[in-house]
Amino acid sequence: MNDVNVYTVTRLTRDIRLVLEDTFQAVWVEGEVSNFTVSSAGHTYFSLKDESSLLNCVMFRGNSGRVGFTVKDGMQVLCYGRVSVYDKRGQYQLYATKMEPRGKGALQLAFEQLKEKLYKEGLFDEANKKPLPFLPMHLGVITSATGAAVRDILKVARRRFTNIKISIYPVRVQGDEAKHEIARAIEELNEYNRHIAETGGEYPVDVIIVGRGGGSLEDLWPFNEEIVAREIYASEIPVVSAVGHEIDYTISDFVADLRAPTPSAAAELVIPLKHDLTVRINEYRDRLYLSIKTKTEMLEKAVKTSRDRYVLRAPMNVFLQMRQQVDDLLRTAVSGISHSLELKQRDLGTVTGKLQALSPLAVLERGYSITFKDGRIVRDAGLLEEGDILHSRLSLGRVTSRVEHVG
Repeated sequence: MNDVNVYTVTRLTRDIRLVLEDTFQAVWVEGEVSNFTVSSAGHTYFSLKDESSLLNCVMFRGNSGRVGFTVKDGMQVLCYGRVSVYDKRGQYQLYATKMEPRGKGALQLAFEQLKEKLYKEGLFDEANKKPLPFLPMHLGVITSATGAAVRDILKVARRRFTNIKISIYPVRVQGDEAKHEIARAIEELNEYNRHIAETGGEYPVDVIIVGRGGGSLEDLWPFNEEIVAREIYASEIPVVSAVGHEIDYTISDFVADLRAPTPSAAAELVIPLKHDLTVRINEYRDRLYLSIKTKTEMLEKAVKTSRDRYVLRAPMNVFLQMRQQVDDLLRTAVSGISHSLELKQRDLGTVTGKLQALSPLAVLERGYSITFKDGRIVRDAGLLEEGDILHSRLSLGRVTSRVEHVG
């Protein structure tokens, strides 16, 4: 046994690792993702499998953060990296540095995944779209300071309405940092408007155009980033997305309050044509002048007609006639009232005579009297007893008597 080369576990594992690393230091592996997990440190662990075999894989945080789509179990992917051995377990595995979806590009898949996510959250709802002002006085433009987009927008602005104020917020429109600069620009323009509102300043930004000229999907990708989409959605200022050419669609287009096919078209949509406004104002002015002229002529005619009336030509005569009419009315009223009083007095005399003829007092005046016992009229002598006190009313005065004899 002295001549036999005996390996320790550690040495054998190390030698196998060296062989594997020398042989498979840069390989692409295709398979189905399974057991996908993310550690608390941000590293991802998963397996790639096919019909017969399974390969354990690890992707450290720095690399996994650059995967542009959401990895799920069951997804067919391509992974690039090196094959090595995890010494502690004696397990060979793929240390992946890149991952792409099989069949569909990573960027396209990320685009579709983010689009579906934001759609479900309601960021594309028409009810959330803010209307653009009819005549913005201050336009904010977020784009590259040296690109064709800003030149196109300025060219359209000079042609359509030279009075509008334009503020250029220069940002990078491609590359890893572009998304942060674009999102920060949108937030700072909104912060500027809030400052204007607090201090009572002038010329707040009325609308924002954010965009760039055409390019590849990779070039346009900052406008497909979630951070940019959410900042557009949160903007208090209406945002117009103008990215690429007419055939290009980005996430920003769906979230923005208005999508323009190109930066030039965005300027056309936002900035009205001054000539058209001038023509419209002149039309309104002519219509207003005609309306005032017609109304004035009608009033002049009414005044002339009123002036020719008798009441305005001789107002005192009308007053005298009215006073005479009042006198006639008074005389008629007095005469009617006097005649009515005479009739009423005559009717009253007739009724009074009848009442006097029927009155008990008239009977008393003819020598009769009314006798009361205990406040009641005595009509039957048989109801009286000797000693009863009676009270009698005569035509003139009253008499009290006592019954001596009842017959």
